Amino acid sequence: MREDASLTPEEVASVLRIARNTVYELIKRGELSAYRVGRKIRVDARDVETYKRLGKQTEGPRPENLSFPSPAPSPVPDSSSPGMVICGQDVILDILTRHLEKQGVRAFRSYVGSMDGLSALYREKAHLTAVHLWDGDTDTYNVSYVRRLLPGVPAVAVHLAGRRQGFYVAAGNPKKVANWPDLLREDVRFVNREKGSGTRVLLDEKLRLAGLNRRLIQGYDREENSHLGVASAVARGEADVGLGNQKGALQVRGVDFLPLQNERYDLVMRREDLDEPRFRAVLDILRSPEYRREIAGLGDYDLSETGRIVAEL
Repeated sequence: MREDASLTPEEVASVLRIARNTVYELIKRGELSAYRVGRKIRVDARDVETYKRLGKQTEGPRPENLSFPSPAPSPVPDSSSPGMVICGQDVILDILTRHLEKQGVRAFRSYVGSMDGLSALYREKAHLTAVHLWDGDTDTYNVSYVRRLLPGVPAVAVHLAGRRQGFYVAAGNPKKVANWPDLLREDVRFVNREKGSGTRVLLDEKLRLAGLNRRLIQGYDREENSHLGVASAVARGEADVGLGNQKGALQVRGVDFLPLQNERYDLVMRREDLDEPRFRAVLDILRSPEYRREIAGLGDYDLSETGRIVAEL
């Protein structure tokens, strides 16, 4: 199997010897990276090999009928091990990992949300974490949270990309959901993200500022651990609306996206690490034309400030 091959979910199922539906579940939960070409889902062969390799290292063989754990509560590898641990859920971090490995830097991915990633960085269980945490009081992203959740730890934030957050609704928006107060309507069912994710923080901050009671939202306590999981729940008719980034809506058929907010997606590291060769390699990759072209090919990312140090804290 060539590393640059593009596989269908059926082909991935054959390689891993699992059911096709299990492949879709892996993609939905963010354990296996995928992308859409038109209306078709494709998976890079090297991502399948990486999944197999990490599975052998951590858990050994898994029977086909055994359900896979959600990625969010998975333990984060210790950052004292060789290589780098990178926390975050966006596919652009998987692409960063590939570029690092091409340069001989072994990289591990941990698919946790923004606040869990900052906690791992503080506990020295991770080297890098991606964050998109909106502060409603200042209308800014990330800086205030980094300062609070990394007390006494000098840190650097490097910009990854601009993204758009908004509502996932069924095609045509049959419930006519338009803004935050609509989530409290009795005829609207919501599906939420897990606590600690940047998307959950955005929702709670918007509700707080608008004086809306989150407990009146039907489905507020139902959680999914990825944008794809939320979009899939809407597509299946199990919810009328969810919140996530634009990329997630484009990967699931039958879901429309209603943009509400531009967000900053940044990569945080300890300042003391910045001069190490592997961390310099991260900056060089983010600023390279090759990386930018690959991300631009995915669409729906603002790369105008990618690789720029936006805060030293």
